[in-house]
Amino acid sequence: MRQGPLDVGLQLRPTEVLIFGNAKAGTPLMQSMQTIGIDLPLKALVWQDASGSTWLSYNDPSWLAKRHGEGSESDAAVRAMAAALDSVARAATTSH
Repeated sequence: MRQGPLDVGLQLRPTEVLIFGNAKAGTPLMQSMQTIGIDLPLKALVWQDASGSTWLSYNDPSWLAKRHGEGSESDAAVRAMAAALDSVARAATTSH
């Protein structure tokens, strides 16, 4: 059973973790450096600050690649992931 903050008597402003990925994009990175699997699939955090503003946060795939020592052979996959995250973030944070 999943517990949330209220289940343990704690308060938390609205917070959601979004998990998304693509095995075709992520697996080559893991083949190159398996430790990046701790950061895949990609995650984004949607959260509300104390003033009531809502934010979208995520780790840049380029930073993740550097963190795990990915070489230049992973550049295309990392750029594709970064572009996808940027597109999702823009769509989610743009008023329609």
